[in-house]
Amino acid sequence: MRYLETAGEKISKIGLGTWQFGSREWGYGEDYANREAHAIVERALEMGINFFDTAEAYARGRSEEILGRALDGRRVFVATKFLPIVPLPARIERKAQESRRRLQVEQIDLYQMHWPNPAFPARLGMEGMRRVRTAGITRHVGVSNYSLRRWKQADELLGSPTLSNQVLFNLVRRQPVRKLIPFAASNDRIIIAYSPLAQGLLSGKYSPDNQPQGMRRRNPLNPLASSTNLARAMPLIEALRRIGSTHGATPAQVALSWVLSHPNTVAIPGASSAAQVTQNAEAADLTLAEDEIIRLSDIAGSLDLKGGIRGAAEAMRR
Repeated sequence: MRYLETAGEKISKIGLGTWQFGSREWGYGEDYANREAHAIVERALEMGINFFDTAEAYARGRSEEILGRALDGRRVFVATKFLPIVPLPARIERKAQESRRRLQVEQIDLYQMHWPNPAFPARLGMEGMRRVRTAGITRHVGVSNYSLRRWKQADELLGSPTLSNQVLFNLVRRQPVRKLIPFAASNDRIIIAYSPLAQGLLSGKYSPDNQPQGMRRRNPLNPLASSTNLARAMPLIEALRRIGSTHGATPAQVALSWVLSHPNTVAIPGASSAAQVTQNAEAADLTLAEDEIIRLSDIAGSLDLKGGIRGAAEAMRR
């Protein structure tokens, strides 16, 4: 396992995203929540993963509870997020206390603002995050889904650097490369890439005739892995397979390695099994050649994919 060392922290380049822990929309069921999730965490620890990400919004806090029980007090780097429906300082502090209790930790390592909420002044949210840090509930403050302008504003309002920005980043959603990653690399910050496999699109497991199942992936507002997109993405998927064959790696591992090739970047793929955690972790030790990185970027740049997480957000706003 490779690690990113920045701002005094040493974080595994591959982390574990736990949105699916206890969440019905992924379709994994109670057996997954009660048993498989614990096996996944155990395998992650065995593979050297020390970064675990969750949020109060995931299954209304159940993801935090499952993760807390699975970790059972072991010292790792735990990140969670506040959902800023009403980002008032006192509410943020109370919600952070609740997350800390569900996670069964004395101190949250990274507490993140899940989304910017333009309906409220940004200073209120950052005042709440400052209170959480001053009270010792968290060691670091981060943001999620922030533009560079909002990220810099968060720094100013917090009065100190926000450690990280958790953003959608993968081969077919490459916007962070333009501004966010250069800023992180120049300022000792971290980009946390969520959905690094584009909801399974880049895993190589699916085709237009074999779509992924589960409510979350089949949601009509979130059709990144639709039959149409899978057909359009086949040139990229084939390139992932070809490059993977030269490295003895899977398409998913190549896609994760592409994300990790960017400076100050870690990825937090989810996992449906302990075996998948193993494959994800092994991607941290795969190094792509510069021409392979460029080739994948060029092919991905030529695709015209519709929908996905960002598309769903735009649809909801409309």
